[in-house]
Amino acid sequence: MNYRKKPVEEVPEENTAIWACTNDDCNGWMRDNFAFEHAPSCPLCHAPMARSMKMLPQLVNSNGDLKSLKKGISIT
Repeated sequence: MNYRKKPVEEVPEENTAIWACTNDDCNGWMRDNFAFEHAPSCPLCHAPMARSMKMLPQLVNSNGDLKSLKKGISIT
């Protein structure tokens, strides 16, 4: 008998908007609410990415809209 083994907790999943790499040889993807750009490029192969949906575990991004953040400081 195995008394130390904990039961596996069921993780709730939801249909999530993602960006997926368009390169057939690359498996890169990222959640839309964690992307910094409105149309990101793949961080692995630098190819363009296409919007898609995927069943993923629920995550909460408490940083708000990352796409509206300023990317740097303008020097005048």
